[in-house]
Amino acid sequence: MGIQQILESVTESQVKQGLPRMDVGDTINVHCRIIEGDKERIQVFQGVLMSRKGRGPQEMITVRRIVDNEGVERTFPINSPKISEFEVVRRADARRAKLYFLRDRSGKSRRLRDRRRGLKHVAGLKTAEHA
Repeated sequence: MGIQQILESVTESQVKQGLPRMDVGDTINVHCRIIEGDKERIQVFQGVLMSRKGRGPQEMITVRRIVDNEGVERTFPINSPKISEFEVVRRADARRAKLYFLRDRSGKSRRLRDRRRGLKHVAGLKTAEHA
C-alpha cells in the first residue's frame, strides 16, 4: 500500500457524506453556524457557486452574492463542522469550471441560463423547491 492510499484511508472519515450535487453556476444556500458568546445560531448565505477547489477534506467552494449592488464572495470548506447544510436552490448551465468573469458583470448580463434543456443527468436531482 502506497503513501497516497494510506493518507486517503485516514482522511476518508473526515469527509461529509450525503451532500447534494452542487455544480459550478448553481445557486445554493449555505447554512453556517455562528457562535456569539455562549449562543449559537444558523445564518444562511445564498449565492452563485463560482468555483470548487481541492478534493477530500480540503475541498473548498467560493460563493458569490450581491448585497446593495456590491459583490460579496465567501470561501467555505465543504467538510467544516461550522457548515450545517448545503441546499441547491436553482441549477444553472455553466460552460466553464470557474465563473470569475461574473465579477466584472452587472445587471442582466450577470444572470446564468437555467439548466432545463436536454440535461437528463440533472433532471431528477432535487432543488430546494422540490425537496
